[in-house]
Amino acid sequence: MKPVIRLENVTKRFGAQTALSDVSLEVGPGVVYALLGENGAGKTTAIRIMLGLAEPNSGQAEVLGLRSDRDGLAIRRRIGYVPEQPTLYDWMRVGEIGWFAAGFYGDGFLPRYYELAARFGLPERRKLKTLSKGMRAKVALSLALANDPELLVLDEPTSGLDALVRREFLESMVDRAAAGKTVLLSSHQIAEVERVADVVAVMRQGRLVLVERLDELKRQTRELTITLADGADAPPDLNGDVLYRCRKGHQWQWLVRHMAEAQLADLRAHPSVRGLEVRTPSLEEIFVAYMQAGRQTDDPAEQTQLSEEAPAP
Repeated sequence: MKPVIRLENVTKRFGAQTALSDVSLEVGPGVVYALLGENGAGKTTAIRIMLGLAEPNSGQAEVLGLRSDRDGLAIRRRIGYVPEQPTLYDWMRVGEIGWFAAGFYGDGFLPRYYELAARFGLPERRKLKTLSKGMRAKVALSLALANDPELLVLDEPTSGLDALVRREFLESMVDRAAAGKTVLLSSHQIAEVERVADVVAVMRQGRLVLVERLDELKRQTRELTITLADGADAPPDLNGDVLYRCRKGHQWQWLVRHMAEAQLADLRAHPSVRGLEVRTPSLEEIFVAYMQAGRQTDDPAEQTQLSEEAPAP
């Protein structure tokens, strides 16, 4: 199927700083696609390039089959977009900004906006400048969803929302994907992302270091806690992609990918291993491991060593 979003070898520089370096990705229809990374990783820059709000130094972006560099306005009319800091006309009232935005869309926009605003508990007569950060976020979400877009782009959409509203909103994103629509979600709330995402992409320092379906990522990643036998200084070599390892006394903790059951059995039977515990790590633990790849610490109590580079996507 034709991708809803496509970036091909996109590079973006701001002076001497490279925000994106040769980034390529595709987002298919009917998925919740999570874009994860630390502050400054390039997530917002990638989104702005997709929507025609910034131009890359090289490479090409397409959304809904339209070129981002020349069809940005047409793209933004067809999607819903909630930036991390929405720009709203503060002098307007909650009801007025819906009426104003309806002029750019079809007849169904305004009734859906009022329905969403009521569901979020927004007071129609209140001026936007008097609303809290969370209430303003709800206005932005209502505006983005009122057109029932085939693509919804969310950059930190749940910032300022209370826990119950966050949960209901994110669960509604799963319903949208089930109906064949696409959601691109950039968020620091990794535990929430884990509940709703179909595909996870991890960015680090402007580069894409991982793109994978979440269920497959969790299935192929294990945390191993190895207790060494008396007299053993180190565990045997592991046949897998090591994301992270650290030593605490006679125990080693490893985060590894692509390790078969037979290899785990061999590890348990190794004479230098007294005990082995295996569990599936959370998405947040996997994310932290990718962020730490290539870093080291001098703390002798931890003696942490990390792989020089996380596995390529």
